[in-house]
Amino acid sequence: MKFAYRFSGLLGTVYRRGNLSFTRDGSALISPVGNRISVFDLKNNKCETFPLATRLNIVCVGLSPDGNLAILIDEEGAALLVSLIGKCVIHHFYFHKPVHSVSFSPDGKKFVITKDNVALMYHAPGRKREFNAFVLDKTYYGPYDETTCIDWTDDSKCFAVGSKDMSTWVFGAERWANLIYYSLGGHKDIIVACFFEENSLDLYTISQDAALCVWQCDTELNGLKPMPPKDAAREKNAAKHDEEFFEEPEGEEICGKANPNEQETREKVKYSRVAKYFFNKEGDFNNLTSAAYHKKTHLLVTGFASGIFHLHELPDFNLIHSLSISDQRIASVSINCTGDWIAFGCSGLGQLLVWEWQSESYVLKQQGHFNSMVSLAYSPDGQYIVTGGEDGKVKVWNTSSSFCFVTFTEHTSGVTAVTFTSNGYVILSASLDGTVRAFDLHRYRNFRTFTSPRPSQFSCLAVDSSGEIVSAGSQDSFEIFIWSMQSGRLLDVLSGHEGPISSLSFNPMKCVLASASWDKTVKLWDMLDSWRTKETLILNSDVLVVAFRPDGKELAVAALNGQITFWDHENAVQTGSIEGRHDLQMGRKELDKITAKQAAKGKSFTTLCYSADGQSVLAGGLSKFVCIYNVKEQILMKKFEISCNFSLDAMEEYLDRRKMTEFGSMALIDEGAGGEDGVAVPLPGVKRGDMSYRHFKPEIRVTCLRFSPTGRSWAATTTEGLLIYSLDSGLIFDPFELDIDVTPSNIRKTLHQKEYTMAIIMAFKLNEKKLIQEVIEAVPSNEVDVVCSSLPDLYVEKVLEFVASAFEISCHLEFYLIWAHKLLMLHGQKLKTRSVKLLPVIQFLQKSLQRHFEDVSKLCEWNIYNIKYALAISQQRGMKRLAEETSVDEEDLDSDSDCLMQEVHKDNLSS
Repeated sequence: MKFAYRFSGLLGTVYRRGNLSFTRDGSALISPVGNRISVFDLKNNKCETFPLATRLNIVCVGLSPDGNLAILIDEEGAALLVSLIGKCVIHHFYFHKPVHSVSFSPDGKKFVITKDNVALMYHAPGRKREFNAFVLDKTYYGPYDETTCIDWTDDSKCFAVGSKDMSTWVFGAERWANLIYYSLGGHKDIIVACFFEENSLDLYTISQDAALCVWQCDTELNGLKPMPPKDAAREKNAAKHDEEFFEEPEGEEICGKANPNEQETREKVKYSRVAKYFFNKEGDFNNLTSAAYHKKTHLLVTGFASGIFHLHELPDFNLIHSLSISDQRIASVSINCTGDWIAFGCSGLGQLLVWEWQSESYVLKQQGHFNSMVSLAYSPDGQYIVTGGEDGKVKVWNTSSSFCFVTFTEHTSGVTAVTFTSNGYVILSASLDGTVRAFDLHRYRNFRTFTSPRPSQFSCLAVDSSGEIVSAGSQDSFEIFIWSMQSGRLLDVLSGHEGPISSLSFNPMKCVLASASWDKTVKLWDMLDSWRTKETLILNSDVLVVAFRPDGKELAVAALNGQITFWDHENAVQTGSIEGRHDLQMGRKELDKITAKQAAKGKSFTTLCYSADGQSVLAGGLSKFVCIYNVKEQILMKKFEISCNFSLDAMEEYLDRRKMTEFGSMALIDEGAGGEDGVAVPLPGVKRGDMSYRHFKPEIRVTCLRFSPTGRSWAATTTEGLLIYSLDSGLIFDPFELDIDVTPSNIRKTLHQKEYTMAIIMAFKLNEKKLIQEVIEAVPSNEVDVVCSSLPDLYVEKVLEFVASAFEISCHLEFYLIWAHKLLMLHGQKLKTRSVKLLPVIQFLQKSLQRHFEDVSKLCEWNIYNIKYALAISQQRGMKRLAEETSVDEEDLDSDSDCLMQEVHKDNLSS
């Protein structure tokens, strides 16, 4: 089994904090998600998360005008220069202080960042190779308080900076003779945004108290005069001798004054306030939190703390539209280049919306779980993932597009377990509200609700391989409840455990249920023999999770003492054990009184699952690590670090000494809490911490792990969201029985001689994906039958796996269908004997076929409808009929169209 799993996607979380940005063509949206960025392709309905991460949560993103580069800046001011084409980090830089905003100039030559009360202008990274990508050009001083926002003029000659001191400053990117700096007041609250008018120095400033000021400039952009050389030299010398400021940046300094004297303002640019508008009605106190302006259409979008947004046309301030999208504050607003789509981000709900304002419809509406996810399950074909969260929601995600396409909200309390039935069309979820609900994926409705005679909180769930028997374990009554899926009736209540039921698992091959409990036992129940206890396995510690191997011959059990034990459940014999506590590698929380090494003694694996081939086991718990163990050898094969985000708690093994004082940790002081006691140390066993604190740090944890039935990926529900790790086969050279004669040129020579079988075998020995594709696609379709029959058994499996993966990307649908059909028809009996080993490959093939079938069937149905419509129109044209005749004609039309549908259907089947 290969272990080259790489991070491939983040589902379940769409937006955390920071600014949203549309790409250059306006068809994709870049959203900061914790310490990563996700790109939502709105045209193709896909989402991709880049395989790179910052050290802390991202607070601002700056995109270059050509759309090739992005600057990501985290909470402490550490920046990454990222290539959006190569999806890799080019350069690291540290700004030493928290940065509030970043913006590239429209010509792409400079960019400005704001931190503290300073604006810093840097030379933008060029196309040529440079030793340092961030070179400081100028430092602009002026505001007294922190700077908040930036906007550039269209020709990159000037930029404006808003500040918390209620002033807005206009600075020249070059030293212009009539504009070096200009200060604008007129507001009574923090400046949220400032925008230049198109090809003009006219300015709009918007403050937090929902006031808009319109400023008119007496000079055009082409009226800015370059400074004479003598004056420029004098200015530079003055800047060098100025000892008023502590910092000594490498670049040039420009120091603005709020009240310049008359001599300084003579023959300079002048601004005058033309109008002032208010968004709120009289008596309303609704804080304005974000704004965006589209210069070409003069469209202003403003988001408020109450979840309302307004669309106005400037400069006349005409209200076009007003809508409430949630009850949480809108943290970020962005407009695409055409001005059609508006993106909104709500950090409180983790909500991301893209709204087309002209048609008043949603282009994208996604929201993650409000609280952390608790459980997940793959569908049998690996195409969908269902997740359950502490917010009581059950969400279904598409693994290929990474979007949630249905949310079930029937549960009134936290969901503890979710699972699919074997047919893949029914989802079951157990909750602390005392119900187990069944959801139909055809009609998207809750069609069964299973309850216990007395209210019980269900902690775990299992369904048998036939999908007929549903079982759930109770936390408080220590009982297992069995229901019939068909009738919804309670069939039996299994008693015998003396502690809360922690986990349930059905044997995939037999109707045997394994139940794990805190009473240090695992009980096996035979469903066919009056639900009697078949066997009781006794362990040394409380049992947390139990899982059957896919072939049903082995049972894995994780206990509170950190051990994973393996059992032959037929004979009730332990076959092996793994001591996994040291591999968990716990981190120390900020408020912990003991070291991580001491805390790890009480930690264990809380989730467990077998790989698709049953050779290894995946385990995780209250840690940032996920471990893969080989079952036979009982050794650790690989450890995955699922997060490097230090904004989460329990990430570091040792406490940060910079946060330690003589009185204790700085984390014990809750800023602005008001109380003298500071932060209360949490009680033992508290899972989520107190969310009422102003500075709440969620703890890193893995709540559930599942392998995909295809064996090519696995998923984990974590504090970060739903992480997916996949095999990236394209980047690995992995030859198979390689000879010295097997070279690409020899393979092409063999192919040219029409020895197709030999060429395929040689290509698989070299195991280069592009070469294999070239060879297989060179085989004529009428020769596929002969080639398949002459393939050695060893290579049939490899060709089948390649065909399954080719379906994902290739447009040669019929060609690969012929390959799959011939391979299965000619070698089906031999493959059946190795069905357990081949199951992941077959399921991978089934997943690809199912996806194409759905796409093609939709297209065919649409075409059939169009043909029927065209026939109906052609038959009715130029005919004036009586009422009696019309009914006869319609009958004929229906029979004709039915015949046509049958013919189209036959054609589809033959293809």
